[in-house]
Amino acid sequence: MSQIQSSNLGYPRIGEKREWKKVLEQYWAGNLDKGTFLNQMEEIRLQHLKKQKEQGIDLIPIGDFSFYDHVLDTAVMFGLVPERFDYATGPVSLETYFDMARGNKGAVACEMTKWFNTNYHYIVPELNNAEPKLVENRLLTFYKEAKQKLNIDGKPVILGPVTFVKLSKGYKKSEFHDLVKRFVPLYAEILQELQTEGVQWVQIDEPIVATNITYEEVELLREVYQQLHEAAPNVHVILQTYFDHIEYFKEVCSLPVHGIGLDFVHDGGHHLNALKSFGFPNDKVLAAGVVNGRNIWRCNLEEQISLLTEISEFVSNDRLIVQPSSSLLHVPVTVKSEEALDEVLKNALSFADEKINEVVVLTKALNNGIESIQEQLKESTTAIQSLNHSSFRNNSDVQDAIKNIHVYDVGRRADFSIRQELQANTFGLPILPTTTIGSFPQTKEVRNQRLKWRKGELTDAEYEEYIKAEIKKWIDIQEELGLDVLVHGEFERTDMVEYFGEKLLGFQFTKFGWVQSYGSRCVKPPLIYGDVDLKESMTVKETVFAQSLTSKPVKGMLTGPITILNWSFVRDDISRFDVANQIALALRKEVDSLEKNGIRMIQVDEPAIREGLPLKRENWDRYLNEAVYAFKLATTSVQDETQIHTHMCYSDFKNIITTIDELDADVISIETSRSHGELIQAFEETTYNKGIGLGVYDIHSPRVPKVEELLRNIDRALQVLDPKLFWINPDCGLKTRGIEETIAALKVMVEAAEYTREKLLVNNS
Repeated sequence: MSQIQSSNLGYPRIGEKREWKKVLEQYWAGNLDKGTFLNQMEEIRLQHLKKQKEQGIDLIPIGDFSFYDHVLDTAVMFGLVPERFDYATGPVSLETYFDMARGNKGAVACEMTKWFNTNYHYIVPELNNAEPKLVENRLLTFYKEAKQKLNIDGKPVILGPVTFVKLSKGYKKSEFHDLVKRFVPLYAEILQELQTEGVQWVQIDEPIVATNITYEEVELLREVYQQLHEAAPNVHVILQTYFDHIEYFKEVCSLPVHGIGLDFVHDGGHHLNALKSFGFPNDKVLAAGVVNGRNIWRCNLEEQISLLTEISEFVSNDRLIVQPSSSLLHVPVTVKSEEALDEVLKNALSFADEKINEVVVLTKALNNGIESIQEQLKESTTAIQSLNHSSFRNNSDVQDAIKNIHVYDVGRRADFSIRQELQANTFGLPILPTTTIGSFPQTKEVRNQRLKWRKGELTDAEYEEYIKAEIKKWIDIQEELGLDVLVHGEFERTDMVEYFGEKLLGFQFTKFGWVQSYGSRCVKPPLIYGDVDLKESMTVKETVFAQSLTSKPVKGMLTGPITILNWSFVRDDISRFDVANQIALALRKEVDSLEKNGIRMIQVDEPAIREGLPLKRENWDRYLNEAVYAFKLATTSVQDETQIHTHMCYSDFKNIITTIDELDADVISIETSRSHGELIQAFEETTYNKGIGLGVYDIHSPRVPKVEELLRNIDRALQVLDPKLFWINPDCGLKTRGIEETIAALKVMVEAAEYTREKLLVNNS
């Protein structure tokens, strides 16, 4: 009998100890020449492939490795470089590649936004008047490398043409079909070259298929993949989907490809039901994603074997592949390094390497019988049950609060118009008040002092004095710059979620549990493994100290419940909504404490609300209603004179303007610089009558903006927004920027604000 195969869709790029990040940043800093950089990156890439081979994966992904982002890789492979980067023709240089991602002194970086509903950011391709052509077949290069150096007959992975164009910008909706067709010959050329080299399998990712696509788009897929099949008939193409279920099941499964990859974890049971209703084509392979590629909990082997057994009723062994539900890009590398974790928790975890092992174990069970994995099966069941029965997940006080959630008021006492007048009298701010989003540069010295403190080389008192000195330094800088509303700078914080999780019950942190967020920016998401509650004040001490240094208002800075939820690895034994409300109740206590200690501006950031939207629009209302409820549960206990701010970034907000309004925050700041003001179009169509700041410059680029750029962004916004409600701020926190560039950019921002104020006064006189 033919054997079922195992496969992986993608492996984390960053390395067990973030080796990838370190090499990248050394190159950017000029400490590595290009040759050394490329050699070190090759070593990391080959090590990742070797690990998968040694664990027993049959189909190992090739080309999922990147120097920055896989969507950017696809764009430069087709020579899609915006005009402002002075690209001519031929393979795109490494310098231009990074300029597109990060910007340079003369050109703004390409827009960056969230990869579907994950916390990964991709670089948005710009197709304005583009003439795509294949300038370099990177998949062929990486395939040869793996074959020659590791004897791995890999499975090249590429983002599909329909998804690629769908995620791009710079074209009219009516041009979509024609644009996709322009890319088909280029994909055909790639496949033909791979076929000539003897490649057997190619994974073409089309995650857009798991969204609300139209029947016309399914027909476009049929046309595209028919042409690709005709161009390279000997290449076994797997059309890979993930993150949700496909709606046109019969139609997608009948596409002219060799295999279909389906997510059986995040599909809500739809795919198994579809198999039962429609069966599966006898001429295709089903790549079944049964190990969760987006969370870190151990796979329930017994449940997944049962699922695979049901799937196998419709697909013969020679046409079944076992794999994760998505790329493992979204999880840390390995649990093995986490020596300090509680054993009950550690045993219940599964990172990328462990998930690969789970795929291999499940494949073995199907091929050799369940008796062949009895030891692993017992270990899995025991680990999961031990965590579920632990005190971590059985806090009666928290569970009683959730049962009686209806007793909490989730509305402000007065309407915004009344609050606005009261707050204007309280704060006395000028028109177009200036502020920042919260964080200031976390220099090497700041990080070193924190590390010394964590190691016990600094006492609590010494570390606290150091943090106070940094706060005072930056309060003085903000006053000297002329900012109107100040922040304490967040020097005591590592990450905007990690910091809060460390002070909340039910959270745990890893030592090496890093995942890539964008470029070299890695985050270490907390593990929400138990019931959540506030165990100590989180922000009051630093904020009150900062306020004591100035007569200007200082904002208290918190991260909101939905962002903490979406940027964490969340327990999967209760609903996410219950977890969000547990977090919200803990934050509500902190908001009350800030207000009682004299802090009358409190910013509760929710940058991740938009990214958490389900892929299916029919599920949006429930999610958004739950998000609004959790935010208001956390923020609405304050007096009318207290001003609640929030912040959102990196997303298309046009479809959730109503939800933003329903949050009932007094002031919201939204990223808009990288999208070159496109978000403002949403306010041309929808009236927004609360305070709002559209980020006027991009903090993710090291360049200092010119006054003229900021004035254009401000003037465009004021065409549709009331100046009395408009705030001026950067588009995000300044943690990752250098001190000199931060001060220089803020100086330009204040100058632009003052110029605009004067112009408004002249025009209104």
